[in-house]
Amino acid sequence: MDTVEQYVQEVERLIDAVMQTQRGSIEKAAELSAEALCGEGFIFTFGTGHSHILAEEIFYRAGGLARVCPILEDSLMLHRGAAASSMYERAPGLAGLLLDNVDALQYGGVLFLFSNSGCNTVAVEMAELAKKRGLKTVCITNITHSTKMKSRHPAGLKLKDVCDVVIDNCGCYGDAAISFGEYSAGATSTVIGSMIMQAIVCRAIELCQAKGITPELFSSANTLGGDEKNAAHLKKYKPLVKSL
Repeated sequence: MDTVEQYVQEVERLIDAVMQTQRGSIEKAAELSAEALCGEGFIFTFGTGHSHILAEEIFYRAGGLARVCPILEDSLMLHRGAAASSMYERAPGLAGLLLDNVDALQYGGVLFLFSNSGCNTVAVEMAELAKKRGLKTVCITNITHSTKMKSRHPAGLKLKDVCDVVIDNCGCYGDAAISFGEYSAGATSTVIGSMIMQAIVCRAIELCQAKGITPELFSSANTLGGDEKNAAHLKKYKPLVKSL
């Protein structure tokens, strides 16, 4: 068996593990999302480094919910300086500044936070401050990895300690799942995190429809009529969601 098969089998194993152990937490996250959508609230997302990929996973894409507001900060991503982003995600005080700049926050809702380690200051503070501002919080993290890490938060807290719902991506310590002797490759947190988020969105829509409400959804802009279908959502939400 070569490493292509090894990696795919590992992803399949993790999907099974998530379904066996995290189904209840996924359901709770979907319920919170449906509650937010049915109450005219928003789904907010936040992640740093590679985890910002998950913050964008359900934003403005085919089948994506219109009431999604990602909290994106260049300094915490990789395109402005990968090494620097690791420094900024450990900085106290940044989370509050970012939240102050989110206009849609006034409508309330639920904040999804993504961090494989769950130990950096900005994500933990973001969760703490969001809860103080009335948001429900959900995190997708790696419990095995997080448990072995020392928190960089001033009070020693980790993301799993402060969120209302905690979803384990069931990954290994270090995230890279395929061993090459001294080193490992094949990170799994992104593919598993994406699967979890898309599943939550689908279930949240289903729960909304059970209440007689169908949430607004974006269509692919690269389909016939896609731009026309999306235009109304863009006009309605662009004043509130800066990333639109």
